[in-house]
Amino acid sequence: MNLFLFLTFLSCQDSTLDWQEGDILFQDGECGDFCEAIRKVTEGYEGREFTHNGLLINENGKWYVLEATSQGVSQTPLHDFLERHLDHNGRPKVMLGRLKPEYQHLISQALEEAKKQIGKPYDAAFDFDNDAFYCSELIHFAFKVANDGDDLFTPQPMTFRDPKTKKLFPIWKTYFEELGIPVPEGQMGLNPGGMSLDPVLKMRTVF
Repeated sequence: MNLFLFLTFLSCQDSTLDWQEGDILFQDGECGDFCEAIRKVTEGYEGREFTHNGLLINENGKWYVLEATSQGVSQTPLHDFLERHLDHNGRPKVMLGRLKPEYQHLISQALEEAKKQIGKPYDAAFDFDNDAFYCSELIHFAFKVANDGDDLFTPQPMTFRDPKTKKLFPIWKTYFEELGIPVPEGQMGLNPGGMSLDPVLKMRTVF
């Protein structure tokens, strides 16, 4: 799909899709060995693979995604988010998770909390107790605040080990050695695949 057709496609999708604020966009991206390691440890909804997620927000009639990337917490135009990773048919590799009706009253405050974190650094240590965020942590934190301090999404023990060999993935071993911190094996956290399975969400395809 050439660039003109792709942008036309996205423009049409923006205007016709039933986007809602607070939707969580689950993305299957390419980031080399890191993404492969993430895929191997957690299978997502219906066996799908997700390596990133972000929170949908509308400002002045335009759609954005609140997300935490290696560059920190930012508000990204939806077009840019969708264009980031495409399948072989030129479609965005994205699936949508929508909170079930009984939880949607939390969305407004959660969005405000997520926006307050714009400019904060990326949480390279995957540590809930620092003032930095990775993608799923940002969403978890925002909804936890909105939910009067109670978890909406359920953290799980993190693993950085190959499920087949039970050994640390070499990429993670090197990563944490360079940070100068222990591998946080078994500490509580979240990842996009696991979050896509949370019963508070209804998952749906959008493309």
